[in-house]
Amino acid sequence: MSVNWVLASIAGTQAQVDTATNVTSTAGSSASSIATLSSMVGGLIVVLVLIFFLAYLVKRFNLVPSSQGVLKTIAVTPLGQKEKLVLIEVDGQQYLLGVTPQQISLVDKLAQPVEIATESFATRLRQAKASQ
Repeated sequence: MSVNWVLASIAGTQAQVDTATNVTSTAGSSASSIATLSSMVGGLIVVLVLIFFLAYLVKRFNLVPSSQGVLKTIAVTPLGQKEKLVLIEVDGQQYLLGVTPQQISLVDKLAQPVEIATESFATRLRQAKASQ
């Protein structure tokens, strides 16, 4: 009887050890997934802060030219390797300029403004797909 009791107590102790091991591995797995999740969220926050910081620098130092200025380039047409015609607008008045490496000449002051229709990328993509 005592041998059976010793074997039963050993089996019970082994079951308790297995249960404790499973609980520990589950807790370790849970802690590991929480650590991974917090690491990913931390990295995401760092990337977002970096994006906003770079956007602030670009805006602060005016690194991207804006089209809201007084002088706007409407169209450019190359005539040769280094010569081109440029249509610009200044305060609502349009001017046609001839540009060479040596000089810029006024070709014409336009009495009636030239309207240039701008197409969206989606429209141009549909046209390209239709032509295939």
